[in-house]
Amino acid sequence: METAVGRIALFGLLLALVTTLPNKDDWDIYSFHINSTVTGRYATTVITSRVANRMNESKEIEFQVRIPKNAFISKFKMLIDGQEYDGVVKPKEQAQQQYTEAVSRGQSAGIVSSVGRTLEEFKTSVTVAAHKKVTFELTYEELLKRRHGKYELQIHARPMQPVKDFKVDVYINEEAGINFIEVKGGLSTKALANAITKTHAKKEAWVYFYPTEDQQKTCDSCSDQGMNGDLVIVYDVNRDTSLGDIKKSAGYFVHHFAPSNLPRIPKNVVFVIDQSGSMSGRKIAQTRMALIHILSDLAEDDFFGLISFDSQLFHWKRELVQATGANLESAKTFARNIRDRGATNINEAVLEGARMLNAHPREGSASILILLTDGDPTTGVTNLGQIQANVKGAIKGKFPLYCLGFGFDVNFEFLEKMSLQNDGVARRIYEDSDANLQLKGFYEEVATPLLTDVTMIYLGGTNLTQTNFSQYYNGSEIVVAGQITDNNIETFIPQVVAISSNRRLVFSDTNTTAVSTGTMTDHHIQRVWAYLTVKQLLEKELLVSGPEKKSVTEEALRLSLKYNFVTPHTSMVVTKPLGETTDVLHKPKEGETTSDLSALDLPTRQHSPPMLSSPGSSGRMFSMAFLRPDFGSGTLHHPQGPTGNSRSRSRSRSRKVKVQSAQVDLFDYEDYTDYGTALNLPRGRGPLPTIVTTQKNLGRVYQRSHRFLIKPDNQSLPLCFDVAGNTQLKLFHHPNRGLSVNGRLDATLHGGFKKIVIHSSTDVHIEVETTGITVREGQTKTRHTGQDLITAGSVTVIKRDKEIDIAAGDTRLLILIHNRGHKESLWPVLRQLPSDPSTTGILALKPTVYEEVQQTSSTKLKINNQEIDVSRSTADDFSIASTPTLDCWLMSAESALQGSLDDFTITKL
Repeated sequence: METAVGRIALFGLLLALVTTLPNKDDWDIYSFHINSTVTGRYATTVITSRVANRMNESKEIEFQVRIPKNAFISKFKMLIDGQEYDGVVKPKEQAQQQYTEAVSRGQSAGIVSSVGRTLEEFKTSVTVAAHKKVTFELTYEELLKRRHGKYELQIHARPMQPVKDFKVDVYINEEAGINFIEVKGGLSTKALANAITKTHAKKEAWVYFYPTEDQQKTCDSCSDQGMNGDLVIVYDVNRDTSLGDIKKSAGYFVHHFAPSNLPRIPKNVVFVIDQSGSMSGRKIAQTRMALIHILSDLAEDDFFGLISFDSQLFHWKRELVQATGANLESAKTFARNIRDRGATNINEAVLEGARMLNAHPREGSASILILLTDGDPTTGVTNLGQIQANVKGAIKGKFPLYCLGFGFDVNFEFLEKMSLQNDGVARRIYEDSDANLQLKGFYEEVATPLLTDVTMIYLGGTNLTQTNFSQYYNGSEIVVAGQITDNNIETFIPQVVAISSNRRLVFSDTNTTAVSTGTMTDHHIQRVWAYLTVKQLLEKELLVSGPEKKSVTEEALRLSLKYNFVTPHTSMVVTKPLGETTDVLHKPKEGETTSDLSALDLPTRQHSPPMLSSPGSSGRMFSMAFLRPDFGSGTLHHPQGPTGNSRSRSRSRSRKVKVQSAQVDLFDYEDYTDYGTALNLPRGRGPLPTIVTTQKNLGRVYQRSHRFLIKPDNQSLPLCFDVAGNTQLKLFHHPNRGLSVNGRLDATLHGGFKKIVIHSSTDVHIEVETTGITVREGQTKTRHTGQDLITAGSVTVIKRDKEIDIAAGDTRLLILIHNRGHKESLWPVLRQLPSDPSTTGILALKPTVYEEVQQTSSTKLKINNQEIDVSRSTADDFSIASTPTLDCWLMSAESALQGSLDDFTITKL
């Protein structure tokens, strides 16, 4: 079998792009899914691309993926004609040997190379027989980094052709609670914004991106070849405790430490700016612009210095001075006059910056040294190792050095090592129109120190990741993972000791520790520890030499193999059909290009330029939910949330909230009516109550009711209302496209919708039931129970395991199949709402603004200047497969709809 083995080395960050580059006449990407799960800031993303060879002969089909540089690929497999070909991670030397043999035979080789700022590109191919299919599946993992007070999960999509079954599903679960969640990026704007739906429920959040085939051609970054852009999921967690968020399970722990209720520490900062001849043109202009902006952000209690250098040094002042208004204006004038010229004397410039900071010790402050350069040292001391030794000796661990490398002419490894030796980091600044924003963005990450000399202490812990940090900055986060000695949770005691200004602080609160159990959580926490450990071992390799370096490399390799991570020391071996060519890919270092890999005899390939993110809207949500009835003493009461009205009665306040109704959630409960007499409440005067009963109340008949949620686009509570019986509802009507969707509610226990019917034009009718799909097209009637793609007129129907995906023009409807009480039911979710204002139906309710007024005796909402009595209730949201429980404001249907329910009911499906 060894001759049938092909080698693929892969790697990673925060984004996913699967790119298949077909000739449309040859093969078709009929399904493209990206599923990302984030638990405790650790993201696992699975990309699945299914491709069919439509030709009468065998064809070579390519699979191309761009993944984040910060991530590790952990799984890759192909499914061809019922046969699965799995990847195995092995030491790179073994992969290299087989790769060399393949090249000597004249076979093609795969390649991983850097693409833009955040991506690495992987590409392979396989031959598929005529009219056969292949499935590619790639999995990668990464720990999201907190910057500027938020985490960002980036998902890039460029299928290179419109795909009928395209979707992105993101699920986030944070035990600390999710403070906010937003969706940005180039694929979240304009026409595609309506393809995004979002749900946020305390500790969980869901984001869905379901663009129709038509939309994939018409967005700003779209063409006949489909989409080319990214989604960025932005969120942060609640931070209620100073010690942070600690999870422990199965002998491992992970600690996220990011206190936010601390005063800022005044800083001393020296900027060392390269003005050598290579900085000419746009680079020096952008540097001046960024520097002037940064100077404007200095606080008056900060002290600063400014040096520019080429072969000589140019001081603004020879000592640090306070950031007064007059000093800042003088410094800006100096910055405006920085001109490119001469050679590059990095050694003398950095040593002078360190001297200025050492000469200005200030109790209760934090010192920072920032170097910006675009090239190697060319004058003065030019030996890189000597420069690093000189700088380390000058700083002596007193403050961090941050190195910014401008462009690709710079020796980034030199800057990275020098930064790591001095408790800092290196960052590449890309030569682009936004380089000044990149510079400002980095400065903002370190602009507000909150703690210095941070020591993370774990009694009863072992095999710890980094535990000492020179500084902690506002908006960032410190993450430590390790093993618990003998898995003894009782003796495991976490503690953090740090300096805030001139005060010594101790953070210790064992009550904040969350003990998690369960196989998935056990596996998850252990992988976070392994990921962090390998990352830090790879950094440590730069700092050590000799036997110690060998030991560090061996440990990084051991863990990479154990946890199936593709790292700079490993490659992935993929078994392929007999006779296929060998593909081997090697993870590049930061800044390494295809030409840099020539020593590996890798062929040069062209790669498309990176896509930049741009802000966008979050989309709309309308979903289904289920209310669990309360059974009590036989009294009539208004349902409350888990804590009753105590939360809402804490204080009186009024605020405006925009409720977005583009996705409605249905939820069900039972009305118990004496001897069939219906409960008759006045319209618009408050919520429908839940009736509870005792065993003594006999002779009652059950009337099934369903609850709908109108979700907001912010963090406020959704509205909810009830619809009784087996009502037939107008779910959606798009008159300009001749599209209608109607549904019949099921009156049985745990029922949702029994049947949903889609009408397109005048002669296409699609009936969806849990048992199958019936299509009537003209006089033709067909019944479908499998998962083959169905096309009827302009409507496409895709049946998956527990969902039915329906696309028609600019509309995308998902029908979920739920099983409750051993009975299946349907739940419609509008994943894509057209921008056409003429659409109507309960799934197309327009946004509502309500004013929330909480008083001591009752809670009211003001909608369109009318006050409405409401009560707090809960509902299981069936627009989500896992049915999370949401709080909501319960009111009558007429109040929520601002009209009669009769406007949404129909007599015929």
